[in-house]
Amino acid sequence: QVQLVESGGGLVQAGGSLRLSCAVSGFTFSMNNMGWGRQAPGKEREFVAGITVNGKSTYYADSVKGRFTISRDNAKRTVYLQMNSLKPEDTAVYYCAGKGDYTGGTYEYWGQGTQVTVSS
Repeated sequence: QVQLVESGGGLVQAGGSLRLSCAVSGFTFSMNNMGWGRQAPGKEREFVAGITVNGKSTYYADSVKGRFTISRDNAKRTVYLQMNSLKPEDTAVYYCAGKGDYTGGTYEYWGQGTQVTVSS
C-alpha cells in the first residue's frame, strides 16, 4: 500500500518559514523522482518543486524560485520542502507527489496534503 504522509504545515506570518516533510512507503523511494504541489482555494493545483532520484537536479515554479528548497533523504524515505520568505499568496494545501516527472505535475502518487496559511 502506497502512503505519502505530509507534515509540518501550519500558520505563519508573512516573511516567516516552514519546513514540510513527506514520509513515503509502498514504492521504491530511492528510484523515483519526487515533488510538491499546492492548491489554493478556488484555484487549480500548481506544481511547485521537483527533485530527481539522487537529488542532483531540482525544478521550481517561478512563483517560488529563490524562496523554496526541495531536498530528499533516501535513507529516511523522506522528501522535504523548506519554505522561506513566505507570502500570503503561498497559502494553500501542499501535497507531496511521488513517481513522476520532476519538472512537471504528472505524478502517479499524491499525499493527502497539509495546510499552510500565511497571514499578512
